[in-house]
Amino acid sequence: MSTSVSRGASPVAPARQPRLTVLSGPSGVGKSTVVAHMRKAHPEVWLSVSCTTRKPRPGEQEGVQYFFVDDEQFDKLIANGELLEWAEFAGNRYGTPRKAVLDRLEAGEPVLLEIDLQGARQVRETMPEARLVFLAPPSWDELVRRLTGRGTESPEVIERRLAAAKVELAAESEFDTTLVNTSVEDVARELLALLR
Repeated sequence: MSTSVSRGASPVAPARQPRLTVLSGPSGVGKSTVVAHMRKAHPEVWLSVSCTTRKPRPGEQEGVQYFFVDDEQFDKLIANGELLEWAEFAGNRYGTPRKAVLDRLEAGEPVLLEIDLQGARQVRETMPEARLVFLAPPSWDELVRRLTGRGTESPEVIERRLAAAKVELAAESEFDTTLVNTSVEDVARELLALLR
């Protein structure tokens, strides 16, 4: 009795393909702060830069925080299938360029997306293997304090963000993992461990 081995087969298990990790949570919970802290210590972590129709805030740079586009450009990105996900939030649209994400994953690099709930749901549909991480505030009162303390938005925008935050908090069970943002350092470390 003989056994056959197919040519090119290797007894070594294939390297684990890096997964897309999506960080989401309500506005004001500290997603950007956590990601910035993690990337300061680990700049090798690749974060996808989103496109937005929102105007830049003071200090934001093109291609660093966002790619700033107008409505017509955003419409073209959607029509051409160039966005992995997109959503409208507080009167502006945000989207993740598809090609850059897929290129990094194919190159074997872990990819992190920092997006809202609508976007996370779209990624779950198109890339079910992605890991969805929910960043939760320590309490509702703390979230309200963070949102109102920014000082960059009008009361109307803050009210819209608070209403959206209630909806987003209710969706926590749709995520694979929840991290509570009690300490930026601790959450950044936990997120890094998930990426690896």
